[in-house]
Amino acid sequence: MTATHIDLDTATLARRRARARPLEWMRRHPTVTVGSAILLAMASVALLAPWLGTVDPESLSPIRRLRFPSETNWFGTDGLGRDVYSRVIYGGRISLEVGLGVAILSTFTGLAIGLVTGFSRILDAIVMRVMDGLMSIPPVLLAIALMALTRASVGNVIFAITLSEVPRVTRLVRGVVLSLREQPFVEAATAAGTGFFKTLWRHILPNTVAPVLVQGTFVCASAMITEATLSFIGAGTPPNIPSWGNIMAEARSLFQIASYLIFFPGACLSFTVLAVNLVGDGLRDALDPRLARRM
Repeated sequence: MTATHIDLDTATLARRRARARPLEWMRRHPTVTVGSAILLAMASVALLAPWLGTVDPESLSPIRRLRFPSETNWFGTDGLGRDVYSRVIYGGRISLEVGLGVAILSTFTGLAIGLVTGFSRILDAIVMRVMDGLMSIPPVLLAIALMALTRASVGNVIFAITLSEVPRVTRLVRGVVLSLREQPFVEAATAAGTGFFKTLWRHILPNTVAPVLVQGTFVCASAMITEATLSFIGAGTPPNIPSWGNIMAEARSLFQIASYLIFFPGACLSFTVLAVNLVGDGLRDALDPRLARRM
């Protein structure tokens, strides 16, 4: 066999191995695969809402009020004759927007604060007392208080929930940094004259990515539940914006005669939160080296 043939065979084997690695990883971590598939399906449905047989979610038709699910209205109609299917599909946009927005903002903010406070004893004594004070307030109550001071909007809901989630991410990152700053490689970098921020960037930050990534998924799930809770009690998104919390809130008085009004948005919320939690659990198992050695 010539050298050219050997090189081609080696390249072919390398390509096959590269294609097999993602499949092997998904096989070893089925929770991430299942959760990601459900989450991708929910996100696709929300983004493609106008092309999935929906109508204007705010279109009123009193003559068609409280129609049970049928071929015309797949999820029935509410007390004002609005199509529940369209409202649930469009409502998914709000929950996903809030969940992802809160997860991204709180993760990056908490990561920055946790890195600095965990590596600086002076800032740690001051900032963490503020975080402890925020953590002593239940997230829903803190969000309600902030929403009472501002007007109802999706942006304000994201800000209110983010403020209540930042302390939890900060405390997680701080704990990781406290355990890392006494490690020999960090002490060696400090003794070699490496600057404060350069040490954080090159030696501390890479070791915090895995736990922060997992925590971000749980923050996303918690934010979606909190948004639905706020909307359910009238302190979240405006009533004219269809969200799963608003749909269930409007159906409270009609539950005994039209239980489907709560069932469909509640089921969608449950499946989405379940998918995010599955992804988080799978990432935790995959990124934890101790669990990886046991498997």
